[in-house]
Amino acid sequence: MKKIVRRDLAVVLATLGLALVPLILIGGYLHSKYQWATQRIAEVEPRYARVSGLVINKDSLAQAHAQAADRLAQYLHPSGQDANQVGNEVQQRIRSVLSTAGLSIVSTQVLAAKDEKNFERIPLSVRAEGDMMAVQLALAALDEQKPAILTEGFVLQAASAPVKGVQRLAVQLNLVILRGKP
Repeated sequence: MKKIVRRDLAVVLATLGLALVPLILIGGYLHSKYQWATQRIAEVEPRYARVSGLVINKDSLAQAHAQAADRLAQYLHPSGQDANQVGNEVQQRIRSVLSTAGLSIVSTQVLAAKDEKNFERIPLSVRAEGDMMAVQLALAALDEQKPAILTEGFVLQAASAPVKGVQRLAVQLNLVILRGKP
């Protein structure tokens, strides 16, 4: 009788074992899928937060974009024109500004355009002569130009000996204008 009970117990335990093996395998599979899903959510969550933040702040971002475009327009010449054409137009404008300020133009030169990331830098070299007041007026007038004419550097030297207390100066201006890329 004991053999039968042990045998029945072994059969019951084997049957339970066979029934539990698929349940354990299914549980392991579900646990691994849960871990995978948790990891994917952790990866996606920061991106989702950024995108939802962008969606929420869509109007303020559009306004900031418009302000940035307006500010950029103050510095960039339009990309529709050729770089040489833009350089020549700005060269004429610079000559006019410097002459109006009281400087006499010795030479102006538009140099070759250089590519930057999203724009072209068009360097200009200008030599002029005049007194200190004319130089100051010219620099102030160049600062007010739109689109902006940037000053990369300048050299100021005495052109001659002072006459009646007025010193004639020679100024070398290294200017840059920016043009949007086509």
